[in-house]
Amino acid sequence: MRILSYIAKEIKFWEECNKYGVSIWECPRFLFLIMGLVTVVSMVATNLIAIRYADPEIVVISVASVAVLIFSVGNVVVRSFEKVANVSRMKTEFVSIVSHQLRSPLTALKWSLNLLISKDSNLNPNEREYLEIIREGNERMIKLVNDLLSVTRIEQGRLAYNKEDFDIIKLAESLVLEVKSFADANNVDLKLLGDKGPLNIHADKQYITMVVSNLIDNAIRYIPKTGKVEVVLKKNKNFVDAKIKDNGIGIPKDEQKNIFHKFFRSTSVMRHRTEGTGLGLYLAKAFVEAHGGRIGFVSTEGAGTTFWFTLPLSKKINNQRLKSQASE
Repeated sequence: MRILSYIAKEIKFWEECNKYGVSIWECPRFLFLIMGLVTVVSMVATNLIAIRYADPEIVVISVASVAVLIFSVGNVVVRSFEKVANVSRMKTEFVSIVSHQLRSPLTALKWSLNLLISKDSNLNPNEREYLEIIREGNERMIKLVNDLLSVTRIEQGRLAYNKEDFDIIKLAESLVLEVKSFADANNVDLKLLGDKGPLNIHADKQYITMVVSNLIDNAIRYIPKTGKVEVVLKKNKNFVDAKIKDNGIGIPKDEQKNIFHKFFRSTSVMRHRTEGTGLGLYLAKAFVEAHGGRIGFVSTEGAGTTFWFTLPLSKKINNQRLKSQASE
């Protein structure tokens, strides 16, 4: 028992078990180690018994005992996994229910605030300013609720995509125009570069908009004083290559492996800005990969980051291009 406790401590099983919220005797990783040790010891013991005793009945009994022992340990491992899976399912269902319950009152509050802030309302400047602050907070809460709903649907495999053909360059142009004032306010030179288009893709416009918008927004927000952000879109064979470059704070090298993990926020990011949920990049990766694309980044701390993603061009456009090439 002391040996097992020592091994568990040295291999940091305690941290793994705390992450799942279970005791060490219910932790899958630790139980796999136990199962491996039991299997090895049992094989050695069976071999020694077979050599020591010529009686086949003793050998059969020892082998049967070993099989029962391994089966018992395996059953404990399976039950441990079932418990962890059940806790994860309950957590996902809870988040989904709470998010659904919050969405309606938040949306109602949004429309009420919009009505109050409308030009027809007789508000003095201070009242209007306070209501604007409340509206911004409400918008952040609505975004968080929608992100949580998307996360639960992705985890449950229930997220539906309504795909259509659209020009991703026009989409990028509208998003750049939309955040231009925000970029100017942060002393960031925002530019859209690359092919003139059109570059039509077959995708869910809502979710691809979220991907591009989130990457541009992050690039602007994490430039400390002044800087530049470049959104580059180019055709590469049957794909669209998109890059969002910035010369901001960058991502520490030892944290880059976690950047697409759910709820992860870099220490450099949290030093610069405290708000954020750590869901944006997790969702961006899920949305891009669901459309047959890839996503990644290159970053140097203190020098900036380039996020890139690829998406397949619309098959209709590709077929038209192939026909035109064949007719030439």
